[in-house]
This record gives sequence, C-alpha cells and structure tokens, in this order.
Amino acid sequence: MANLNSYLKEHTNPPVFLISAAMVVAFVLWGVLAPGNLGDIASSMKSGISTYFGWWYIGSVTGFLVFVICLLFSPYARIKIGKDHEEPEWSTWGWFSMLFTAGMGIGLVFYGVAEPIFHFNKPPVGEPGTAEAAVTAMNLTFFHWGLHPWAVYIVVGLSMGYFCFRHDLPLRPASAFYPLIGEAVYGWLGNLIDILAVFGTLFGLATSLGLGATQINAGLNSVFGLPISASWQVIIIGVVTAVAVTSVMAGLDAGVRRLSVINMYLAILLALVVFVVGPTLFILKFVIGATGHYIQHLPETSLRMFTFSQEGSNWISTWTLFYWGWWIAWSPFVGMFIARISRGRTIRQFILGCLLAPTGASIVWFTIFGGSALDMLLNGGNQLLSEAGTNDAMFVLIEQLSLPSAFVTLFSLLAIVVVAVFFATSSDSGSLVVDMLTNGGDPHPIWQQRLFWAVTEGGVAAILLVAGAATEGDPLKALQTASVTSGLPFSIVLAFMCWGLIRQLRSETIPPRQQSGYKTPAERHRAAE
Repeated sequence: MANLNSYLKEHTNPPVFLISAAMVVAFVLWGVLAPGNLGDIASSMKSGISTYFGWWYIGSVTGFLVFVICLLFSPYARIKIGKDHEEPEWSTWGWFSMLFTAGMGIGLVFYGVAEPIFHFNKPPVGEPGTAEAAVTAMNLTFFHWGLHPWAVYIVVGLSMGYFCFRHDLPLRPASAFYPLIGEAVYGWLGNLIDILAVFGTLFGLATSLGLGATQINAGLNSVFGLPISASWQVIIIGVVTAVAVTSVMAGLDAGVRRLSVINMYLAILLALVVFVVGPTLFILKFVIGATGHYIQHLPETSLRMFTFSQEGSNWISTWTLFYWGWWIAWSPFVGMFIARISRGRTIRQFILGCLLAPTGASIVWFTIFGGSALDMLLNGGNQLLSEAGTNDAMFVLIEQLSLPSAFVTLFSLLAIVVVAVFFATSSDSGSLVVDMLTNGGDPHPIWQQRLFWAVTEGGVAAILLVAGAATEGDPLKALQTASVTSGLPFSIVLAFMCWGLIRQLRSETIPPRQQSGYKTPAERHRAAE
C-alpha cells in the first residue's frame, strides 16, 4: 500500500487520476452489463440538452471565434508561447501535420463525401437536389469544419501553452484559471476543472474512434465482403487500439509525429487521385465559389437557430449541436496537444497556423471529395451515391470514378489505411493528453499510464457503439450523445479560460521584470508555499 501511495504521488495527481479512472471503469461496466439502459438514458440527455441549451452552444462557439480573431489583431499577438528566447521545437510542416491529424483526421474521411450528400438531399432550407442545394450543402459543411472548431481548440491550446511555457504552471486546464482563482487551482476546484477535461476528452475521442471503426467496417465490407455489425466494429477498435498503443509507447517524436506525417502524405495521395480522376475543372471552380459563399454568409450561418421551424431545429440538433459539442469535448485533448507542440511560437503564429491552415486544408478536402460527389449527383443523377450511407459514401465515390477495378480496390484499401492511421494518431495523442491531465501536467508521462489510457479510450468507444446498437440500432446515436453531453460543462470552462487569459495578458503590456514586485503565477505559488 505504501508503494502504491508513493507511486500515485510521484506520477499522478491522485484526486484527478483516481476519480477519473473509477468513473470511467464504472461507465464501462454499466455499458457491459446494461447497454440498452445506457443507450436510453443517453438519448434522453441529448434531447434535453439540445432543447434547453442549444442557444448556448450556438452563441458560445461563435463568441470563441470572435475572441480569437480579436486576439490575433491585438498587441498581445507578439507575445511568445514560452520564454522570449525560445524557438519552435518542430518544423512548420511537422507541426501542421501533428495538429491537423489530431484535430480533424477521422472526421474528414468519414464525412468528406457523406455530409455534402446529406445536405444536398435534405437541406434545412430550400429545394433539395438543385444547384442551390449543392452550394448550401458545401457552405454548411465548411461551417461545421472550418473556422469555428479551430477557434475552440485555440482557446484551450493557447491558454494552457501560455500559462505553462511562459509562466511555468503545470500543463493542465486548471492553470488557465490562475488569474481568476489564484492558488485554488491547486485545490479541489482545479481538480474539478481537470476532471471535466478528462471526461470531455475521453468521450470526444470515443466519438471519433467509433466513427473510424464504423467506416473501416464499411470499407472492409466493400472490398472483402466483411459483415457490418457492432461485433466487428468492436474487434476493429481493438486492433487499431493495439497499433495506437505501439505508437504512443514509442513517444511523441518517434511515434506520434512520424505516424502523423506518414498519414498526411497518404491522405494527400488519396485526394490527388480523386482530384485528377474526378471532375477536376468543376472542383477548381467550386472551391473558389463555395469558399466565397462561406465567407460572405458566415455571420448569418453562425447564429442561425431556426426558432420558428421544427424541421430546422431538428437539423440543428442532429448536425450543428453535435459538432459543437464534439469540438468542445475534443478541445482539452487537441488544445493540450497543440500547446505541447507549439512552444516557442508567438500568439499570432499560433492563431494563424491553427485557424487558417487546417481550415484551408479542410475546404480543399471537402471540395475534392464532396464536390466530386455533388457533380455526379447534379450532372449524372448517380443513384448509388444518392442512396449511400454515412459509413460507405467514401467507398461508393471511389467505385464511381473512372478507374479500372484493380485500382478501385487499391484506392479503397488506401482509404481504409488512412482512416485506420487517423484512428491510431487520434488515440495515441489522446492517451498522451489524458495522461497529462491526470498526472498534474507533466508533459513526459510514464509508459504504464499511457498504456492504461490508450486501452481505456478503446473500451469507451466500444461501449458506446454497443449501447447505440442495443437501443435504436444506430451506433452513431450514442456517439453523438456522448459528444453533446460531455461538451456542455466544458463549454463554461472555455468561457472562463478566455477571461483568465485576457487578464493575464494585460499584465504583459509592461515588460514583466520592470514591474515593481512582479512575480509569475508559478513564483507566487512557490512564495505562498
């Protein structure tokens, strides 16, 4: 027992680690013993949150984007995430590859074809199946995958990176509250903030891993005829989690960075094939026109609530609120990860890199894949694409390209590999982050805990898939519920993070060491001890 106590004190933040681990294990047992009951309760929670807190999700996420843009053009943008003399640890390309694959990976492949098709067939406003519906479909897709999610990530990543690397506080969400609550960040209130971050991260990751498993299952069905079932999806989660464990055990540089860069090249290869073989001229025209439409209508789209339309409200609940909850739930994971890899960059570099580069890449990706599908629907009336499900839309698109059958199989397999590696990079970087959340902010956690959290993430994803299949027969329902529910409490944490960051940045308008009696937050904490 003495050895256990010593281990916990040395390698963890005991309250955060023990409470988080116990509650996650309890959740897994609940899912194993009563998946139907778990699914029913989850469905009721999603409905209640969408009805009573949808306004908060819409307003807060747009507010985070406005906050980030204002900060970009403020005098504070010259401040470094780190000490003034520090330089970035990784090259711009390696940095971009890691933040992009961690933040968007699986979702881009999963929804790259499926979401534009869905909005084209069932737009929230306007006539379906028309050219106007195609423009609306791409605008809504850009809205869900563009500036808004990365603004959420930036709030968390910038707050944690700034307080950790510039003011020597632990790399944990609670540190961003130091200007607001002072030494209480080291007490129960700080632990509560970190526990909320753990659950948001775990359930946000579980959503992505579940989506990845269902798409891999659909791809294997397309290529090899493997049955589509929750059982096979659980097996797929187990196999890819094992790959993720291998990567995370190798460490951030040897494992996560290398896997991220490799997968970026694979994803680019897949996109180039579709771009060249697909309707190339249409894609080039559409990416310009659709981007202009997205920018022009961004304020209107950002704050639209469909207050007087039940059909529109249902659409908001199924799509926008799910995405906003998903991004917020993911934000502790992605935010801490991009903070960890961004030391030495200025606030302006950080915001520009995280806001514009991934958004631009997402726009190009969705225009290539979604635009190709929309062209086939508008000009060819492709019935197979029109009826494609969310899981298999990518593979149906590949089958419709003008390629020999051998190449169709080859590129379908490439798509499966891209999803699987995105799955692995999300899992390994996620387990690294959850471990840092539960060990008090140590950026170099021990391998035993990384292993524990990597396996736990796979277990939560498998439970959510089984629970969804046991209730409504749709695993995605439970995955959506997990994101919307876990994102709600952390959205409040994000709002206070913005306040705390501004309060601390204001003290930097005078060089800190020239201020009479100035001490960094970490120095004030050490003095209090």
